[in-house]
Amino acid sequence: MDAFDVIVVGAGPAGSTAAYRLARQGAHVALLDRATFPRDKPCGGGITLRGLQHLPVDVTPVVEDRITSLELGFGGDRRLVKECSSPVVLMTQRRRLDEYLAQHAATAGADFRDGVRVREIAVDEHGVTLRSDKGALRAGLIIGADGCNGVSAKALGLGGGVAYGIAYEGNVPSDAFGGDAWRSRLLLEFSTVPGGYAWLFPKADHVNVGVGGWANEASQMRGHLAQLCGRLGIDPATVAAARGYRLPLRDPRSPVASERAVIVGDAAGLVDPMSGDGMFEAFLSSRLAVETITDVLHGTVPDLRPYEQRLNGALARHRMVSWIGKRVFDQFPGAARRLAVSDAVWSRVEARVRGDHPHRPRNAGSARAEAVGRALALGTRALRGG
Repeated sequence: MDAFDVIVVGAGPAGSTAAYRLARQGAHVALLDRATFPRDKPCGGGITLRGLQHLPVDVTPVVEDRITSLELGFGGDRRLVKECSSPVVLMTQRRRLDEYLAQHAATAGADFRDGVRVREIAVDEHGVTLRSDKGALRAGLIIGADGCNGVSAKALGLGGGVAYGIAYEGNVPSDAFGGDAWRSRLLLEFSTVPGGYAWLFPKADHVNVGVGGWANEASQMRGHLAQLCGRLGIDPATVAAARGYRLPLRDPRSPVASERAVIVGDAAGLVDPMSGDGMFEAFLSSRLAVETITDVLHGTVPDLRPYEQRLNGALARHRMVSWIGKRVFDQFPGAARRLAVSDAVWSRVEARVRGDHPHRPRNAGSARAEAVGRALALGTRALRGG
């Protein structure tokens, strides 16, 4: 039975960056994924500048566009365009990004094994035993990073209490409708899909179009996407590889850590409630997990449970603002539009996307109260037309 310091289940953005960091620090790491790489994953493929701050490698080789212009719609025909002084989102494809990050982890020294299907994970006082269709592994610690459809969270007794959104997206060749006009510009349409929005994200030779919203909209998603295509002048027949997927939204009370195990990224249900972004949360949770694991390996802390407090502290304010923003944009499109055109509000939004205001450790309760107060104040002023 092969033995490791840490097993990482799932070689997506969270898992591969965790394996990379650990291997660079000299830990003996196994990185497993059930798919054979390269493989694609349903995802818009956008990395915000905020998320980039938590990436340990340069992803320039797999960046296909840099967004400096945002076209925003709020339930009507009129749209507004907000220009940014420099790129705020980097566009990539998960097929390219995930393979790139996994290979970086392998080059750093992680034992990367793709095409491995996990059958069982058992944790005892001595460590972790993982059994797969390719044999068994043993480690002292484990990271579950295999997404909301993976096996690790349930097997480790973590997660649970997760609500779900739903998304449906596909790709359109740029030359099929003049997609080059969208170079460096993305589209977000709010108040057209209940509980979410519609989007267009440019890539190197195609655009990604999609819709996302509440889970009970699942049966309507194909229709929502067809309507988006109609508004954009896209022939629905040109949309290739259309597929749906779940967006896991964690209840903050659900456990994400035990003595020997943590879960990160989508496996922990960390998708942003408003934007549907999971990249920032994947990279952030991966970094916090590695920091906690490093403390355990160095004997600074006895187990991995401090990770949960670190994660909750880092995301409390961010998630509260997102939930309130989601409600305002979904239920009050007029107010949302007034917020969006406000220079004062827009400067805060741009700073938030860039990550210009890094998290400062604080009491989670006071952070939550502050976030609620600010969001409600902004929403109330917008509703009054102020």
